[in-house]
Amino acid sequence: MSMSLKKDYLDSVSLVERLHRQFLEVVKLELDRMGIRDINNVQALILYNIGPDELTVGELTQRGYYLGSNVSYNLKKLIDNEYISQARSPHDRRSVRVKLTETGIKLHGLLDKVFERHADELTRSTLNPQDLTQLENTLRRMEQFWIAAIGQGGFAPQVTSAAE
Repeated sequence: MSMSLKKDYLDSVSLVERLHRQFLEVVKLELDRMGIRDINNVQALILYNIGPDELTVGELTQRGYYLGSNVSYNLKKLIDNEYISQARSPHDRRSVRVKLTETGIKLHGLLDKVFERHADELTRSTLNPQDLTQLENTLRRMEQFWIAAIGQGGFAPQVTSAAE
């Protein structure tokens, strides 16, 4: 691997992480603007991603709807503040399913309008739809690269002989 490619690879990973944190900050500002202070930005995104579905906790993480380490805490806060409800699955009593309450549905609608406004503002920026499509395609290929690495238990180091 050339040093330039290695640097670009690591810089890209770092940028994705920074973008995610900045997006969370934007969501926090939007919640503050709407006067919503009983849940945080991460909890709001969990709520938004649940949407009209009824999901298990495992499905939340499996679908990529939750990227943190403490999903149970965040779900508890959403339940305590009556944004989501939970019920045992009738098919598997060990499994708990969550869905939005009426309050959660209302907040989902407000967040949907916020994200629609963001998308509208993007059309007036220097980004165009093709840029976002290309970015998404590139990030999906990176995701597939990492999924393959995980499936293989990581990438084996290349062994070189002492004669080289």
